[in-house]
Amino acid sequence: MKVIYDPATDVMRIVFREAIAEDYSEDRPGVKVDYDLEDKIIAIEIQNASHLVDDPRTLNHEVLE
Repeated sequence: MKVIYDPATDVMRIVFREAIAEDYSEDRPGVKVDYDLEDKIIAIEIQNASHLVDDPRTLNHEVLE
């Protein structure tokens, strides 16, 4: 998984795996979910991230056991 934030465009992209997006949905304005051929999520894109995420420049990673 990889998280990419571009402050120039204020877009955050969370990539779960590298694959070609065959479809997408935008249930909320500015939030796009990309799907592969098997309808599995491959990435989430958040536009205007600085308005929707507390701090798009900071990432905390936690694994619960």
